[in-house]
Amino acid sequence: MQTFDPRDMSPMQTQRLLQGIVAPRPIALASTVNRKGEPNLSPFSFFNIFSSNPPILVFSPARRVRNNTTKDTLNNVLEVPEVVIHAVSYAMVEQTSLASSEYPTGTNEFIKAGFTMAPSELVRPFRVVEAPAALECKVNDVIALGDQGGSGHLVVCEVLKIHVDPKLLNDAGEPDPFRMDLVARLGGDWYARASGEALFSVEKPITTLGIGVDALPKALRDSLILTGNDLGRLGNVTELPTPEEIEEFAKHHRIDEIERASDNGLERRIALHQYAHELLEKGKVHKAWKALAQDPLSRP
Repeated sequence: MQTFDPRDMSPMQTQRLLQGIVAPRPIALASTVNRKGEPNLSPFSFFNIFSSNPPILVFSPARRVRNNTTKDTLNNVLEVPEVVIHAVSYAMVEQTSLASSEYPTGTNEFIKAGFTMAPSELVRPFRVVEAPAALECKVNDVIALGDQGGSGHLVVCEVLKIHVDPKLLNDAGEPDPFRMDLVARLGGDWYARASGEALFSVEKPITTLGIGVDALPKALRDSLILTGNDLGRLGNVTELPTPEEIEEFAKHHRIDEIERASDNGLERRIALHQYAHELLEKGKVHKAWKALAQDPLSRP
């Protein structure tokens, strides 16, 4: 591991390193107005949800590193403590990037980026019609993290109203990630697209208590075939195969092939681990356990 000390780096070097590590980051396309009612639109990737009761979002418009000036978004929320935060889909990412341009104060980025303005219901800033979702918020607090270039300001926003394109909801009335097609920021010019094969699910152990990786046999934990993800899946089970299931699985054709192709116990173990890895990649955890249990040293 290469080690870096922020005290020995410039703020720009630190920012670029952190942006490449803490990623991908969701994007807040923030719409604000100043006291004259002039609109401003700008994206921020220092952003996330921090509470659902009350519903709180936080984004951070940092002071510019090169000259320590503040951005119009920050100045606006200090004047008019309201904001509309939009989710950003792939279909609008180029326009969103264009809105990040440092146009002179008073420029309408809705027009520059080619977005359609729509009035909000509870706050003064406008909504972006093209966005998949818009969150009308009041600004509860603005917390300065410093007074030098690169210093952030935590804009603490309470969500007052949520607008979502109904075509992007599933049958349960929740956002469908495949339909939302959201994008996120990485370091430099890089983005990530949350769609297609990039999407996958991991069963959350909220109501269950898995046996844990520490409960796995040493032969599994030291396996040269099974990955960390494999071990995590195996350790997330609450029930192991019964002796009857293990005995029945010994008749499986793949186990028979492994038996006939292996000259010794080590070859057999490696082949069983490889087979289990293939099963785990397909989400067949219980079946993988039955395969691994064919080897006495891999048996729980």
